[in-house]
Amino acid sequence: MGRHRLIAGAILIFILFTGAIFPSDAQGDGLTVGFYASSCPKVEDIVTEVVARFSKQDPTLPPALLRLFFHDCFVKGCDASVLLDETPSGQPVEKKSAGNGDTIRGLEVIDEIKTQVEKECPKTVSCADILAFAAREAVNLSGLPRHTVPAGRHDSRTSRASDADYYLPTPAMPLETIISMFAERNMTIEDMVVLLGAHSMGQAHCTQVTDRLYKFKKDTPRDPSLNGTYGNELAGKCPEAMSKEQASRTTVDLDPTTPLVLDIHYYVNLLQGRGLLQSDQVLATDSRTGGIVNAMAASSDTWSTKFLRAIIKMGRSNVLTEDEGEIRANCRNYLK
Repeated sequence: MGRHRLIAGAILIFILFTGAIFPSDAQGDGLTVGFYASSCPKVEDIVTEVVARFSKQDPTLPPALLRLFFHDCFVKGCDASVLLDETPSGQPVEKKSAGNGDTIRGLEVIDEIKTQVEKECPKTVSCADILAFAAREAVNLSGLPRHTVPAGRHDSRTSRASDADYYLPTPAMPLETIISMFAERNMTIEDMVVLLGAHSMGQAHCTQVTDRLYKFKKDTPRDPSLNGTYGNELAGKCPEAMSKEQASRTTVDLDPTTPLVLDIHYYVNLLQGRGLLQSDQVLATDSRTGGIVNAMAASSDTWSTKFLRAIIKMGRSNVLTEDEGEIRANCRNYLK
């Protein structure tokens, strides 16, 4: 687990920036740190144990759990709508969308946590909060200090694949569109660049890369912003002759250097033309984002502190609280 643990200097980061990773409760959204201190005091310990146990069996789970949290918050808000198998409307749910589909992972971890939590304190802890706690554990297991998580979210009864297809960014989207998507969630351009640093771990499918390698423009098959050596490496993993079906099953690391660690290699890679996704690589050259990329690449301390602040901020996005939503007994099913 050595290479999956804290990056160099993380202890120093924790000592210097402890105040930055404990959010103020005065946010006006109904969320508070220690929300379950009386009603379910063991919930965070349960989440910690389950995520650690599953991640020991599969070290690729932390990136999957972090992605699951992003994909939940980015659609309607952090309301566990991504976890539902069905809704009262009968419409296809978010997990059936093109942006989720076969690529969504970590659901079994949330299921196990919920089962244990319901035994400990029935009808008390929302799936939305469990997902936020699990994301925190994923961040910690991937190399960053353990941040506090404000809780008190309720679960949504709605989930639509069409919403996920509309709101989830894709690698082919223009940067202007992605900036607007983040802005709709009260996230600044800096927040966006900082959060996209999560692409320092995890994987993407060859289908998200082949256009950059072979079909970038009519007279320029390969994206010129792609580092030549890196492009050749990708072409070896995602050959042009590969069928679409094969490409949809074949994965490549988002960060070829430290694919299971949250660190600044993502930004260093962008400056070297080694960003896997086109929507990532453009951050290094666009006037609105290039300076931020350079600043993050220069300081692990700066990025890690800003990342923790940004993920806490994102976790407060469009939450349901008090008399809104519900507390599900099973994260896959709305209350009937």
